[in-house]
Amino acid sequence: MRITGGHAGGRILKVPKGMAVRPTIGRVKQAVFNSLGERVVGARVLELFAGSGALSLECLSRGAKSAVCVELSSKHADFIRRNAAMPDLVGDALEVRTQDVFAALPQMAANGQQFDLILADPPYGDKNVGRRSTSFAQKLLDDPSLPKVLAAGGRFALGHARRDTLEISPAWLEVKMLKHGDSVMRFLEKT
Repeated sequence: MRITGGHAGGRILKVPKGMAVRPTIGRVKQAVFNSLGERVVGARVLELFAGSGALSLECLSRGAKSAVCVELSSKHADFIRRNAAMPDLVGDALEVRTQDVFAALPQMAANGQQFDLILADPPYGDKNVGRRSTSFAQKLLDDPSLPKVLAAGGRFALGHARRDTLEISPAWLEVKMLKHGDSVMRFLEKT
């Protein structure tokens, strides 16, 4: 896995071995950053279900002001910290929280933290024909704290499997959708 743009473009990132992390595939990541464009520059970024932290590190390479990664696995969080310590990256602009996303969000909202970009590509859920999704992506859309941590005019990019049919809650307005193979990336703003 590589950083594709910015001052650290081409830098190879270390990722945990095995199937516990499903990094956002390169074509999807490139499409996401093409869609976000200049929004990344100077942005305060929150990455949920950070895994390898590749999306946050990409943002920092492309000029984001700061990034917070929330990752439950301490092993994966260590990989994020090691990648951020590379010379081409701004390690002091990155905070890694080893915590459950759904515990972190209400804490951040209570502390008044806000972000210009929120990125989440959580583990994929099951196919949900004929029933409401129970995936992490759906839980994020339903979480009442998430809109509170998105700054006015901010953007939320949410990845999920094509087979996972999501219901967009009234708190969100979908402004764009990208599809690549089994991956879907939705771009949302607060209503």
